[in-house]
Amino acid sequence: MTTPFSENLRLVLKLLSMSSAKLASELETDKSVVSRWLAGAVQPSAHNLSRLSAMVATRLPGFRTLDWERDPESLAQMFGAEPGAFATMLAQRPSPGLPLAIWDLMIAGASVRGAAYEGFFRSTRAHPAMPGRFVHDHGMIRRDEIGLLRLSMGTGGTQVSGWMLPLHNQLFSIACDVTSGVLLFGIFNGVGTSRVDVFDGLTLTPSLDAGRTPTAMAMICERVADLTGDRATDDAKHAEFAARNPLAPEGSIPEHIRTHLDRDFGPSELAAGRDWLLSMPLGRSLSRGPLFDAGAPTGA
Repeated sequence: MTTPFSENLRLVLKLLSMSSAKLASELETDKSVVSRWLAGAVQPSAHNLSRLSAMVATRLPGFRTLDWERDPESLAQMFGAEPGAFATMLAQRPSPGLPLAIWDLMIAGASVRGAAYEGFFRSTRAHPAMPGRFVHDHGMIRRDEIGLLRLSMGTGGTQVSGWMLPLHNQLFSIACDVTSGVLLFGIFNGVGTSRVDVFDGLTLTPSLDAGRTPTAMAMICERVADLTGDRATDDAKHAEFAARNPLAPEGSIPEHIRTHLDRDFGPSELAAGRDWLLSMPLGRSLSRGPLFDAGAPTGA
């Protein structure tokens, strides 16, 4: 094909106003498979291509498998689009984002591990301005139209948007606080299971003081709900979570979680056989174990 199948598939979904999750549901296939098609990582098998074409034909009678080989402009006109519509869509389409040298690795990582991380999560971290207190951020992780894991997070009136990147058995976060325009970063211990319920690691953020002091802290994230697959419903649920008071009530954080997140480190600690730098070593990570002694998350 002169035009990549992934390009035509993205175009058809846009023309049908259909999400990748809806497509996966109609084809009764895993969302990760559709994400790999959209990312161009794999081509559908002959069987899946036939089923996909039949699904499109229910919306556009007469659509055939060979129509996937059309150029995008011709394909768009099959759906009744005006001449030049594809060029207009292409000009309006947002850039893929994160044009890094390891783009292919990021797409592949999300294709292989993305489904495990999709869902609603609540984080717990130390309050940077209130010693002894903790903060909960609520975030939604789901794959976008280009195959990456998108992060949407809200806390205390702020909005955060970015990416979660599963790479090399870790989870990297690059995001921005839309409200203040600052960048946020994170490195978390990855989880190898088919469904991730808990992960932890370190974040680096500017503090809220006058100097926007660079501040690193430990963070743990727990799953509080699953995605429904309907974008409008999931967006509404995320807004509901994000509207909650981020300040954790005093005494609500279990002692072993407080200890896990609130640790001393430095030269004197090193001399006592403890940590020289703030870290989250895999040997002490809770990413592979239960988060709370009671065995169930508390943020739902």
